[in-house]
Amino acid sequence: MNAPSSSTPGQGLTALLSVSDKTGIVDLARSLHALGVRLVSTGGTAALLAREGLPVTEVAQVTGFPEMLDGRVKTLHPMIHGGLLARRDVPEHRQALATHGIGTIDILVVNLYPFEKTVAQPGCTLEDAIENIDIGGPAMVRSGAKNWKDVAVLTDASQYPVVLAELSGQGQVSAKTRFALSVAAFNRIAQYDAAISNHLSSLQEDGSQSLFPAQSNSSFVKVQDLRYGENPHQQAAFYRDLYPAPGSLATAVQLQGKELSYNNIADADAAWECVKAFAEPACVIVKHANPCGVAIGPSAVEAYGKAWQTDPTSAYGGIVALNRPLDGDTARRMAANKQFIEVLMAPGFTDEALALFAAKANVRLLRIELPPGGDTDWLRGRNAIDTKRVGSGLLVQTADNGECIREQLSVPTRLQPTDAQWQDLLFAWKVAKYVKSNAIVFCGGGMTLGVGAGQMSRLDSARIASIKAEHAGLSLKGSAVASDAFFPFRDGLDVVIDHGASCVIQPGGSMRDAEVIAAADERGVAMVFTGMRHFRH
Repeated sequence: MNAPSSSTPGQGLTALLSVSDKTGIVDLARSLHALGVRLVSTGGTAALLAREGLPVTEVAQVTGFPEMLDGRVKTLHPMIHGGLLARRDVPEHRQALATHGIGTIDILVVNLYPFEKTVAQPGCTLEDAIENIDIGGPAMVRSGAKNWKDVAVLTDASQYPVVLAELSGQGQVSAKTRFALSVAAFNRIAQYDAAISNHLSSLQEDGSQSLFPAQSNSSFVKVQDLRYGENPHQQAAFYRDLYPAPGSLATAVQLQGKELSYNNIADADAAWECVKAFAEPACVIVKHANPCGVAIGPSAVEAYGKAWQTDPTSAYGGIVALNRPLDGDTARRMAANKQFIEVLMAPGFTDEALALFAAKANVRLLRIELPPGGDTDWLRGRNAIDTKRVGSGLLVQTADNGECIREQLSVPTRLQPTDAQWQDLLFAWKVAKYVKSNAIVFCGGGMTLGVGAGQMSRLDSARIASIKAEHAGLSLKGSAVASDAFFPFRDGLDVVIDHGASCVIQPGGSMRDAEVIAAADERGVAMVFTGMRHFRH
């Protein structure tokens, strides 16, 4: 950058300001001017600064060429890009600048036309989208970022304070900061281009928009490196969406405990997504990505107690999620159970609870703030799209966010569920959605009684669920059972009834539905069809 004056920190420096989002730009320009930095600007930004009484040179005066084509062409000029790209340490570059009367640009402040915001609006037309594709801005950002040794490129208002602090303190922006700004600038351009590609390649000939664009470009920001992946010989890192949804795991704040592992995060996500499904106070305990205990109750402590009771053995070393703040009573109950907890998540922790857990320094406590709208707005934290890597490819689908409402369900059996059974059936169905296929879930009284997960045979899942209930000392008599997919034969239904089920909820849709319905009638149980399955692989 140009050598600063010893008397005025920014003396001899030139800043080009051209922003779509004017947030903080007047204060930045005023501070730069006070430091002796010359201000150059474009269009609306220049007009705003002039109205604020700041001395500003319009780009047209620099280029000797007026803005044209409705502002599409204003900075695409050698007088601008020469000033950005010229290397100050190359004599030939400095000579070229002198020969052509080009001044250097030391600070570039640019944010881009709001393409992402525009296309997110309902009814956005192709014309609206195209008009909000910035050309000159990205070109300048790339030029300045490439020449980071001489140019500081600011692409977000959050960067203004650190640059002003360095200019005020040392008369220039440090090389470390300039490089960090360059990386951030190229990241922003990549995100911007990805958004344009995703939107335009999703448009259909009839004007509609496909959920799945012809080219998929994803942008994620690294949260942290992890010690290793699922196993110690694997490397791993955790990334989040550019704009994580409120109430999602990516917004979690770790209050104490060891560093999160790859498996911790994967299991925590399974627990958090499940506990968000309940409006009542709820607790979910997860082990190896499967719920091993789920319960609702009038309070967090009662929900936790019932969830732990389902399978204390599997709960050891598990992940615990609450959809209510963790209080002292619940913390004491956990201590009384002597449960070893890897991760404990809640929307808040009382001071008493934090003090109790302070003695267990290795327990990872995660706080995930409630969204502004309260409990029901947690659903906004669910992914709209799910992905899974396969060999040299990517599977993409809309997320399994389907919900069942009692009034929309059908009862094909002669026996109708009682109100109490309906409550247990709907509870069981919510839980089954988060259990790996094949899933069989026994429930009663607002808690899981036995969970069978991830078996190749639905019969084996049912048997495992009953074995777990027996080991926990829980009776399955009169229980409600959820199956994530239909019973292809009556044998699966017979197994759950043999172990005590009085009612069953399942998707239906089998070629042998009539046989399964007849079996339910024969055994005297009520059965509900959802018309929706919840495979989870």
